[in-house]
Amino acid sequence: MTSALPHESSIGNADVEAAYARWAPIYDLTFALVMRPGRVAAAAAADRPGGLVLDVGVGTGLELPLFDKATRLVGVDLSRPMLAKARARVASKSLSQVEGLLVMDAMHLAFPDASFDAVVAPYVLTVVPDPQASLDEWARVVKPGGEIVLVNHVGAERGVIAAMEAWLGRRSASLGWHPQFPWAVIGDWIASRPDMTLAERRPLAPFGLFTLTRIAKAR
Repeated sequence: MTSALPHESSIGNADVEAAYARWAPIYDLTFALVMRPGRVAAAAAADRPGGLVLDVGVGTGLELPLFDKATRLVGVDLSRPMLAKARARVASKSLSQVEGLLVMDAMHLAFPDASFDAVVAPYVLTVVPDPQASLDEWARVVKPGGEIVLVNHVGAERGVIAAMEAWLGRRSASLGWHPQFPWAVIGDWIASRPDMTLAERRPLAPFGLFTLTRIAKAR
């Protein structure tokens, strides 16, 4: 059985859409610097020159310029205002390798099975209402031998940080993400899937706030 998020931190797609409509005008200014190391690491891990990569929760497209020009990219996001900024970024930086930016629910992707060489989802798993269902869907669309690459905050188990996350968790609907996010959500999902293997897990700058996770799909 996979681990659930704390009940009080549950959010729905409507909460996410509303929150990121509010965040869109200031998202890059607010989050670009602190999240850049994670985006760089995610792009490096998911890069597939000559292959096709799905960027789930592409947002304003901050990581798109970090990929090799030979890596074909498709981005999806639930937020139309965020996607509008991503399209402007693609145009201004002449990112011709981006083949599409689509409004789509991360838990219900409109792609056939085994469509992508890799799926990258930076800072997304703490946003979606059902992380395990999202992982199931990303595993469905990635090809055998491909990878799911995640970057996200993993919650503290105890101490001041854990208390702060619990306080923020009661406000997760307005924030648009889950501040409390135990590693077991990912670890238990991998353990429940004989076709998926943990390839890498490592903390990232700044201060180990975020974790890079690479999950390999069996051939």
